[in-house]
Amino acid sequence: MNQQHFIDNNTFHFSEFKDLTHLVDAKEERGLTISLCLPTLNEEKTIAKEILIMKSELMTRYPLLDEIVVIDSGSSDNTREIASSYGADVYKADEILPHLPPFKGKGENLWKAQFITKGDIIVYIDADIKNIHHRFAYGLIGPLLLTDTIKYSKAFYDRPIATGKGTMRATGGGRVTELVIRPLFSLFFPDLTLIIQPLSGEYAAYRDILEKIPFPIGYGIETSMILDIYEKWGMEVFGQVDLDRRVHRNQDTKALGKMSFMIQKTFLKRIEKLGLIDIKTEVFDEIIQFAIENDKYQLQSSQIEGYERPPMIQIPEYCDKFNIKPEQDSSE
Repeated sequence: MNQQHFIDNNTFHFSEFKDLTHLVDAKEERGLTISLCLPTLNEEKTIAKEILIMKSELMTRYPLLDEIVVIDSGSSDNTREIASSYGADVYKADEILPHLPPFKGKGENLWKAQFITKGDIIVYIDADIKNIHHRFAYGLIGPLLLTDTIKYSKAFYDRPIATGKGTMRATGGGRVTELVIRPLFSLFFPDLTLIIQPLSGEYAAYRDILEKIPFPIGYGIETSMILDIYEKWGMEVFGQVDLDRRVHRNQDTKALGKMSFMIQKTFLKRIEKLGLIDIKTEVFDEIIQFAIENDKYQLQSSQIEGYERPPMIQIPEYCDKFNIKPEQDSSE
C-alpha cells in the first residue's frame, strides 16, 4: 500500500466518530454486536471509573456496546468485586476453558475473551487508564463500522511520562516502541512502520479476524497480532485512531527490559515462521539483568517463556459454541 494513501485513508482522529447516533445506526444497519473486554490484574484503582463511563455513555445513552466483560488474571486486590458491582461480567481466566493448561498473561486474557464474549466486534482496552473517556472505545469502533475495508483498528496517543515527585512530562511514553519495535519493523516490514504505536493496548477487531490468529500469552501479543494480520490480510485492513492522550502507570527500565525481551522473542519466532530468517542456534528463555543492592551490582535473572495459544477457531468448544466449522492447524 502507498504510504501516503494509508496516512490519508486509514489514519483518523477520534473526533471523526463523535456522532454516536451515526455509529449506532451503522451498527444496527449491519446487524452487528460489539463487546468490550477489559483484561485485569490488580486494577482496583481504575476499573470502576472505566466501567462506569463505558456503561453510562455507550450502553445506557447510546447502545453501541452490547456487553462489558472483565477477564482477570487472578487479582489479589478487589478488582473483581468492584468490576462486578459496577455491572461488568467478570471472569477469572483460569476458569475459562479449564481443561486447558492454565497460563498467566495479558495475551491469555485476550485470547479467552473470544470464548466468553458474544460480539461480532471485540474492543480491547487496558484497565489502568487514569484519564479514561468513552472515546477510547467509540474511536476504535468507528473505522470498523464506517468503512468497508478496515477490520482492525489500533489506538495511538500522546503518552505523558512520570518524572518523579508527582510531576509529568508531556510526552516520552512508548519507549519500547521506539527502541525495539520500530527498528525491527524498519528492517523487515517497512509498511508496518506506518503504525504509529504498535504496542498500544487499545484496539478493536472483527471476531472473524481474531479467531484465526494465534495469541502469545504475554507481552508479545500486540506484536504478534500485527504481524499475523499483516501476513494474512495485508495493510489494507489496518486502521489507526488518534485518541489524543493516555495517562497510565509507567514501568521502570528493568520492567521494560523484560517486556522488550519477550517482544523480541515473539518477533524472531514470527519472522522465522515466515521464512525470512533461519535461526541456527538455541534461543533461551532467561533474561539477565543487574540491580544495585548495598552498593554492589547483583545479578538477577528471570525466566520468560514464550507460550502461545493457537487460533481460537481450532478449539472445538469454541466452534461448538459459535456453530462454526473448526479450522485445522496449517502448521501440521
